[in-house]
Amino acid sequence: MADPKGFLKTTERELPKRRPVPVRIMDWKEVYEPGDSAVIKRQAGRCMDCGIPFCHKGCPLGNLIPEWNDLTWRGEGRAAIERLHATNNFPEFTGRLCPAPCESSCVLGINQPAVTIKQVEVSIIDEAFGNGWVEPEPPERLTGKTVAVVGSGPAGLAAAQQLTRAGHTVAVFERDDRIGGLLRYGIPDFKMEKRHLELRLRQMQAEGTRFRAGVEIGKDVSWSDLRARYDAVVVATGSTVPRDLPIPGRDLDGVHYAMEYLIEGNKAVAGDQIPHQITAEGKHVVVIGGGDTGADCIGTAHRQGALSVTNLAIGKQPPSERPAEQPWPMMPNLFEMASAHEEGGERTFLASTVEFLGNAAGEVRALRVAETEYVDGRRVPKSGTEREIPADLVLIAMGFTGPERDLLEEQLGTQFTGRGNVERDATYATSTPGVFVAGDAGRGQSLIVWAIAEGRAAAAEVDTFLMGETVLPAPVRPTDVAIGLLPA
Repeated sequence: MADPKGFLKTTERELPKRRPVPVRIMDWKEVYEPGDSAVIKRQAGRCMDCGIPFCHKGCPLGNLIPEWNDLTWRGEGRAAIERLHATNNFPEFTGRLCPAPCESSCVLGINQPAVTIKQVEVSIIDEAFGNGWVEPEPPERLTGKTVAVVGSGPAGLAAAQQLTRAGHTVAVFERDDRIGGLLRYGIPDFKMEKRHLELRLRQMQAEGTRFRAGVEIGKDVSWSDLRARYDAVVVATGSTVPRDLPIPGRDLDGVHYAMEYLIEGNKAVAGDQIPHQITAEGKHVVVIGGGDTGADCIGTAHRQGALSVTNLAIGKQPPSERPAEQPWPMMPNLFEMASAHEEGGERTFLASTVEFLGNAAGEVRALRVAETEYVDGRRVPKSGTEREIPADLVLIAMGFTGPERDLLEEQLGTQFTGRGNVERDATYATSTPGVFVAGDAGRGQSLIVWAIAEGRAAAAEVDTFLMGETVLPAPVRPTDVAIGLLPA
């Protein structure tokens, strides 16, 4: 264990400071200042040698959290990254982007602030990359089997890395011009600079994984041809169909899905020239949706020079403290102040958008909104509460409804669930022999830690399909959530 008296001596939860708002909105660098090693060690020392470490239950990857907390406290960074990599291919991603359900289930969190597990995690991997401890792990021998992974987000990359290390020849197909999926174009640099992604991709290439960017499966290469060329296929295309808001004025210029906006913004930050880029510069911006994607739009709009930013959420403001109906070790739904929210703008809950209003040129000029009321369990606009909000740019960030299905269904005959996700069994196998699915394409919109866990688990099932048995660990199955073993 870590310091036996650590949680008694250090009762405060210490996190790295965010850079001052006036400074950070002038660039696209990550918002947090570098962590203090003394603080990291002190916080790792608060890990309390629980009889049952519930943080394992809270993490879909089953991360060995007490072990690498102990090693961090002892200053054994190289051993810590080995334990961290034993269950998590990409701690540099989860340590920055995961909402940390492990911290919600930390035993110390019953009566004290939880251990800063996420911050310890990212400090371990950053130290490891900084010291050259993250080295390629190519297979000792090749199996002669080939696997195509479609989609290069966290699920696809995790599956590809595991299958490459098992000795298979793996090609990752990505329709965008660069590898990374939402890690590349959906996450702004102020949350995760792309250098972290590039470091990991270089390791994977050195291990033997092949990347094929700019190839759209279903169009450039049909799904059926891909299946014929490879011994197995992993579908990791994500949940990319955005949830729409079909109200009057939806077709006005200036009303966009959030991902249209974020993708162009990320490409511009990468140095690309984007003709007619969707930008917030000099505009009144309204973001509809109170989740992480909405926060990413808010932070991007601040950095682009928006005149004002308004964030609308249809539901109630979550509580600041854990509610009684979500007791420990559940992950509670709490009010959060993301870095983007503290940078400015107005944040409104119980706001229902009724109509987009336009000018004579067909451009959006305002939103008509009303208070939300609950009628028979439904959220509806409250009559008589309508008002207008000026808007030159509206970003719809209401989540996603599932993967794009037409070409996959047409060319492979793959079946889908009633919720629009790719249908699969407990081994991640689809209705099409030799085709597997991992991540949001199979489970619906979810967390990055779930994507990595499913990529790892699906890789083990593909390995078993190809070889009769697997040398890979399988940390989680889709049924584990249904029977209550892990948080959704």
